[in-house]
Amino acid sequence: MSQDVAIIGTGRTPYSRAKPGETLYTVDEYIAWAADLALQQAGMSKNDFDGQGLGVAHAETAHTVNWSAATAENLGISPQILLRADQGGASATAMLIRAAALIRAGVVDRVLVVGADTPLNIPSAAPGLPLSPERSRGVYWDFQGPFGVMGATAQFALVLTRYMHQFPGLRFETLGKIAASNRFHASLHPGAIYRTPFTVEDYLASRVLSDPIRLLDCVPIVNGGLAYVVTSGETARRLCDKPVWLRGFGEANNYYHGARALPDITTTGFAQSGPAALKMAGVSHADIDFFQPYDDYPFISMMTIEDWGFCKKGEGGRFIDEHDLRFDGDFPLSTDGGQLSGGQPGGAIGGFMPLIEAVTQLRGEAGERQVKNARIGAACGFGGIPYGRPGRSCVAVVLGNDD
Repeated sequence: MSQDVAIIGTGRTPYSRAKPGETLYTVDEYIAWAADLALQQAGMSKNDFDGQGLGVAHAETAHTVNWSAATAENLGISPQILLRADQGGASATAMLIRAAALIRAGVVDRVLVVGADTPLNIPSAAPGLPLSPERSRGVYWDFQGPFGVMGATAQFALVLTRYMHQFPGLRFETLGKIAASNRFHASLHPGAIYRTPFTVEDYLASRVLSDPIRLLDCVPIVNGGLAYVVTSGETARRLCDKPVWLRGFGEANNYYHGARALPDITTTGFAQSGPAALKMAGVSHADIDFFQPYDDYPFISMMTIEDWGFCKKGEGGRFIDEHDLRFDGDFPLSTDGGQLSGGQPGGAIGGFMPLIEAVTQLRGEAGERQVKNARIGAACGFGGIPYGRPGRSCVAVVLGNDD
């Protein structure tokens, strides 16, 4: 397995629910904060990225069309290469793939990748539903908004309803197990926004928001920022005693399963990108020590497990029922609490979380929630809600350490 590209530093700011009395930071301040944390861990400064690479994830609060260049200006960096990703929750992992390609080609030696958003600072149609272009024109407003589809929860409720029709037998208790396990992990993560554990019974008692999706199926929207530093293998070995290597990746965009006129919406692009990442890494499912999905809803975590091939399509519920999802179990899942309990800092930026938690685990720095002897982990990016399908972009990565 290749050891020529590694992540050597990550940063995650404290999150905010923008409650009365809390300090409201701008998106630019969160980006600078997250970048500083990542640079500190990497043992680098922003000046080390002059003539190198800078990657910037799209934000709903981006205040210029030249977002990546404006971010370079705000950070005081003069990069040779700018990357910008607008693939929603797949942006962080997509930029890792682009950065690795540039590093392997010898164009740059290192790339700083940043993302932040402050959706709670901007006007909203409803709590957590910013008045962004995506929700005020285009496909969403042409085909869904006029009929009362108010954001992601209503959209994904349709997907879950179809799944439960197509694969009878999925129990709400199973989805509750995922949500409760995530909250348990969040209780062990000082940066999670919600840390009080709850039970499956609490999950079942939570009110239905868009049938069949409940309150405890949903991510809490937050303000915050995240970042990471990716370098060549040579630089990683020189600066870092705990590099985390990019072993393999796969990517699928605008994926259709079946006929384009009537695709099967119960299968995501991870059916392509997950197996591709494993093949490139030269590992099997049994080699994966933990799994970090993009968990905007519990059933998306379950469908992602299916599509990676850990079990057959339609058998995800049984897989969840038969495995221990906690960090010390046989299938550690969303070991930082995920977005479900950790918080989602805007739709695009939440995708940094699975990647950064995977790095944290492989560096052995996860504290109370550390997966024992973690060597190889998988992380996912999942972005965009197209009309009639469950995700525009599905990016899969396999990471490993030196152990």
